[in-house]
Amino acid sequence: MTKSHHPETIALHAGYRADPSTGSVAVPIYQTTAYQFESTEQASNLFNLSELGNIYSRIMHPTSDILEKRMSTIEGGAAALCVSSGQSASAFSVQNIAESGDNIVCSTDIYGGTWNLFNNTLRQQGIEVRFVDPIDPNNFLKATDEKTRAYYAETLPNPKLRVFPISEVSSIGRKLGIPLIIDNTAAPLLCRPFDHGAAIVIYSLTKYIGGHGTSVGGMIIDGGNFDWGDHIDRQPLLNRPDQSYHGAIWSEAAKPLGPIAYILKARVTLLRDLGSTISPFNAFQIIQGLETLALRMNQHSKNAQEVANFLSKNSKVSSVIYPSLQKGTDLERAEKYLNGGYSGLLGFELTGGKNAGQKFIDSLELLYHVANIGDARSLAIHPASTTHSQLDGAEQLAAGVTPGYVRLSIGIEHIDDIIADLTNALSKL
Repeated sequence: MTKSHHPETIALHAGYRADPSTGSVAVPIYQTTAYQFESTEQASNLFNLSELGNIYSRIMHPTSDILEKRMSTIEGGAAALCVSSGQSASAFSVQNIAESGDNIVCSTDIYGGTWNLFNNTLRQQGIEVRFVDPIDPNNFLKATDEKTRAYYAETLPNPKLRVFPISEVSSIGRKLGIPLIIDNTAAPLLCRPFDHGAAIVIYSLTKYIGGHGTSVGGMIIDGGNFDWGDHIDRQPLLNRPDQSYHGAIWSEAAKPLGPIAYILKARVTLLRDLGSTISPFNAFQIIQGLETLALRMNQHSKNAQEVANFLSKNSKVSSVIYPSLQKGTDLERAEKYLNGGYSGLLGFELTGGKNAGQKFIDSLELLYHVANIGDARSLAIHPASTTHSQLDGAEQLAAGVTPGYVRLSIGIEHIDDIIADLTNALSKL
């Protein structure tokens, strides 16, 4: 299986054909903690990274390995790392190249939980996160100094749904030795960030990749397209001896294994030491979802477009936020970066403000009121009182959350049933 195959095919076949012992076609759940070494020589090779393989399930296990290979191949990356959640993926992606005293520049248009992670938890660890408005890509350059280690953004930020200028910002960063990290959670298959210059792609696997709302997981994918060794001063954590792994210099140590310095360091230092390991069962469950991702993303996007059109004609709705309904630069970016649909996420503002938003949520019967996105089921939430409630008023507005804003994650139910439920809820206002 190669990157030349189509995503629908890769999602079913990459990384695994059949169990060599039993012939089983389904990916097994390798529920084990440790692995028998073939010899002391092989064990030494594994620990010295002269060859890759299973050592201990905190670091990797065969079920997650298959998921990593499938996702990496779909994205066009070099290698990937499964972790226990999307939040772990966000944290690791930065901690892998930034330490106390360093900074990253981040888009203001990000998920509220990530904002809190960056603005508080990472700050407490000594990593400064500088937030800039991505409407002008040069804002990233203006916030950059000699301690800037990465740029960070979301392809389709929740809740603004204003597509990020990936190639514009990545080109700025690459001239300075600064990689762009892109969270592509809301737009799998619809956008391929590596094609536009991103160096690292992350996912909350919990969302569209799994799609069934049963399993939490995260992933970091290394594009293999960023030469860390060319930027010794800008990327010190990958170019100086790492005392946590017997003095390894990652830009050099990874060369015999491929262009995977970034992801190799993340696996054998951060995952090893912090232990945010995805369970074999969750990896197995997410693989089941991945196999139908292409079909679901098509239906999510189709249904969401119809819902957006419906809401835009309702007198009780003052505005609808959906990529295809945007104008000017925002629409140009949506058309440039999203292919095959505009995702299943949309937001809207009710004329009645906060009270109307809460009453609408409480009046829904088919749509679930949950703090998640990307399920096969349709979901709804009021971000100001839930997902973004840790932010103050100014921070909420910067992230695109107004008091009466409602976010929908449109599922794959029949569109007539979805619109019927929305119509009923709107009629109660």
